[in-house]
Parts: sequence; structure tokens; C-alpha cells
Amino acid sequence: MTTAGPMPSSHRIDLSSPAFWAKPLAERAAVFAELRRFREPLFFPEPDLPFVEAGPGYYALVKHADVVMASSDPAIFSSTESAISITDLPGDYNRFSGSMINMDDPDHCRLRRLVFRSFTRRTVARLSTHINAVAATIVDDLIAHRGGDFVTDVAARLPLTVICDLMGIPASHRDYVGRRSDVIMGGIDPDYAVAGESGVDEAGTASQMLTAALELAQLVGDLAGTYRREPADNVISQLCRPDSDGDRLTDQEIASFFILLVVAGYETTKNAISHGLLMLVESPDQRARWASDFDRYAPRAVEEIIRLSSPVIWMRRTLTQDFQLRDCRLRAGDKTLLFYWSANRDEEVFTEPLRFDITRDPNPHVGFGAAGHHFCLGARLARAQITTMFRELFRRAPDIRPCGEPRFLQSNFSNGIKSLPCELTRAGE
Repeated sequence: MTTAGPMPSSHRIDLSSPAFWAKPLAERAAVFAELRRFREPLFFPEPDLPFVEAGPGYYALVKHADVVMASSDPAIFSSTESAISITDLPGDYNRFSGSMINMDDPDHCRLRRLVFRSFTRRTVARLSTHINAVAATIVDDLIAHRGGDFVTDVAARLPLTVICDLMGIPASHRDYVGRRSDVIMGGIDPDYAVAGESGVDEAGTASQMLTAALELAQLVGDLAGTYRREPADNVISQLCRPDSDGDRLTDQEIASFFILLVVAGYETTKNAISHGLLMLVESPDQRARWASDFDRYAPRAVEEIIRLSSPVIWMRRTLTQDFQLRDCRLRAGDKTLLFYWSANRDEEVFTEPLRFDITRDPNPHVGFGAAGHHFCLGARLARAQITTMFRELFRRAPDIRPCGEPRFLQSNFSNGIKSLPCELTRAGE
């Protein structure tokens, strides 16, 4: 690799090491800020995992322009090998765990076309009444208890309820789905990982994550069989029906899509709402401005929450051919990690990028992925839920505030918050 100057000191940091992701947020942010100042993408080793052979390493794309460029050219920056794992996984596991997120066209186009009917603007608009009702119930309970854990009682509860209801998952299974999703996303975090004598048992953790995914697949497979016999007004029933061309999803495709929806829909929306409260508390001027005219500021405020929270930290792309990225020659087969979290703080694109500004315009963030055929299918649904949850909180619990320190998820993939104690004054007091 040709560089334009000395290697930055931050390259002593291993972005694949759990120790790096256990560091305080400010320290990690400083490392990425230094990486962005370097002209070329730096090369890092892959995680050393006992259950899969590590590859040669990957290039970290940390600049906004590089992330946007790679996202817009799937013919060269491919998702087929894997988008959600740095190391190469067996092909069947890769497709099962990632569904269409680990595909390029034509397979990706086919699956996206079949599931898109459940996430159109009209569909999300029809869901608004239900989302409003769920948010109102959540705030009812929050007020009754004068607080709680904002993550589990508020931020997680809304998307988990909405997604399960949307799919046709019975209410009795919501906690089952949520717990398994947390295990899948928990990864190396000590609260979710399997412990060994000398720390995290990586093989055991990987097996636990796969088991959780298989259990979700079994649940959805059983429900698909039920809804084929007795169709209902839900997404699983829709996915079981053929489209106008007679094409339909297989049971495995439905299960894989649901796992993707849970991870991409439940986890990311939960994380955005959780981070959103912290942003409002840490920026009282922005909180006051939004409270002064909620609907006026809501669209840009929600985009700013998504930008700064960047719920998904990175996605992987694999080069299909040689490519010249400034002075760096990438080769066919090279792996790149598109660090959305870093791109959303790029000083060349965002003025005062660390500042929470609900009037920021333009705001070309890549919190839902950059433009291209892998742009988040559920972006409209996520925006609707974030907007509704904060509208209800501003209206009925305007003084909600943390009463303890947040506990952040230790992960290099998900920018999550595990818990956030909160309290409020009962409405009317």
C-alpha cells in the first residue's frame, strides 16, 4: 500500500480486537478521527477465531466519500461473500444468517422485490395508528412507574412489538424473539458471550448465536405453515403468497428475512431511540427547540439522531476486481469494511460533526447505509417509530431523564445501549 506520509499512531490499534471496542466512546472516536485524516485506507488483521480460519485482513473505509463510493458500486464492492462478518463463513451459514443483505443482484433484486410490498410508504402509513397506540401504552406504563429502564421499557419495547405484530408473531412470543435477538447481536459482550476459563469462549459464543438464529427460524417456519393453511393480515402470510409472476419465498427465505428484520429493525431502532434520549439530555438547547414545535423539527431531528447514533457500525464489501482508491491499489478478493459510524462524523462533510443539531441541513448521513440497492428497506418504518416515540414522550413525559449511567454494548458491529435507568415526574405534578 502506498501512503502519503507516515503511518498514524492509531494504526497500533487493532480494530478487530475486543479490547478496542471496550474502550470509552471518546477514545474510539479519537482513533477514527485520526484515521480519517490519513489519505489512504489502512489495513487491519482479521479477528483470530477458533472456529473459522482468519483471512489476510481488511481495509477500513472511514471517510464519507469512500463509504458512499463503495456502496454505489456493488459490481466491484460485492456483498455476496458476506456483509456482516469480517471472516469468511461457510456459504450456507452466510446466506441463512444474512438473507438478502449477503446477496447481490439478481438474487438480491428478487428477494427485495418480494418483501418490498410490506414496507411501502402506503403500508407504513397504515401502520401509524398502531404505532401510536403502542407508544401511548409504553408511556402509560412509564408514567405509572415514574420511570424504569429506558432501553428495555421504552426503546426496545416499541420496535419489538411493532415488528412482531407486523410479521404475525403472537404477543406471547415477543420476549422469546427479543432475547434471541439480543444474543445474536450481543456477540463478544460479556453479558451475552459464553465465558471460558480465560475469558470469552468464542467458539461457544458463536454456537450460542447460531442456536438463537435457528430457534427464530424454527418459530417463523412453524408460523409460515400455519398461515399457509389459515392466511391472516400479516407479513408472513403475504410472504407465503406468490407474487403476480407466481414467485414466492421458500420457508428458509422467510426465516432468513425475519432474522434480518429483527436485527435490522428491532435492534437498530432500539439503539437509535436509546441514544436519542442521551443526545437530548446532553444538549438541552436542542431539546428545548424541539419541544417548542415538535412537528416542525421532527424530520431533521430524527435524521440527526440516526446520524449520530449510527446503530450499525460497519458492513463488509469484497472486491470483485482490482480497484484504484486514490494512491491505494485494492486487489480482487480484498475485503473492505465500510465504517458508517466514522463516515457520519466526517469533518469534510459535516460541520461540527460531534454536535447534535436538530436543524442540520443538509444531512447526508449513511445511518441506513448509503444510497444503493442495500439501502435499508425498513428506513421508513424506523423513522416513523422514532418520531412517534419522541412525540409521545415530549407530550406526556417531557421531563424524562437518566438517573444512572448507561451501559453500552461491547460490540464492533452494533452501537447498542444495554440499559439506561430513567425517571420522570408524574404528569400533572
